[in-house]
Amino acid sequence: MSDGGSWIEIVLLAMLAGFIGLRLVNVLGKRTGDEKAGVPSRAASPAIIAPTANRAGPVVRHLVAVPAGTAADVAPALQAIADADGGFDPAKFLGGAQAAYRMVLDAFWAGDAAAMAGLVSDEVLDHFRVAIAHRDAALAHRLVGIDTAVLTAARMVGQMAEVTVRFEATIAVDDVPSAGHDVWTFSRHVGGADPAWLLIATDADA
Repeated sequence: MSDGGSWIEIVLLAMLAGFIGLRLVNVLGKRTGDEKAGVPSRAASPAIIAPTANRAGPVVRHLVAVPAGTAADVAPALQAIADADGGFDPAKFLGGAQAAYRMVLDAFWAGDAAAMAGLVSDEVLDHFRVAIAHRDAALAHRLVGIDTAVLTAARMVGQMAEVTVRFEATIAVDDVPSAGHDVWTFSRHVGGADPAWLLIATDADA
């Protein structure tokens, strides 16, 4: 075979080899659906690979601000109430408790049990009615002012939230100022539609 014929054969063989290689790449480079996917170097977390629509959104916790003077051991219970009732604000509650303290005392001293409706529980209202019935007349008492009001206890009892407040007040008895000390406990059903807190217990000797 001449040198020219040898070169032609070499070129043809090279072209044939290139053609075969290209076909192999085209065939092997396609996935048929039967082969197994490559194993990743690190398993992905289900939470990461789950579609966004199937994942719950972040839980936002409403951290309550504890009023000044509140004991440190009461704060967790106040937070538990806030977790159960997103609208609970200890400072606003304390303001409402002071308003209720004034209204209930004024009604009791005036002998007006009906004015306490919606502010106290039925049991407490019955006690006030008995006390009013056993005295001769309205009391000449007047709430001069609330010196301090401090949250002293709190807890969840099932769906019922209970918060206790200690009141230090100045009360005028026959126009003579005297010190008043009361510990009142208020309660509310956190799952109920009624936002009102009711007075459920009183202690005047605390």
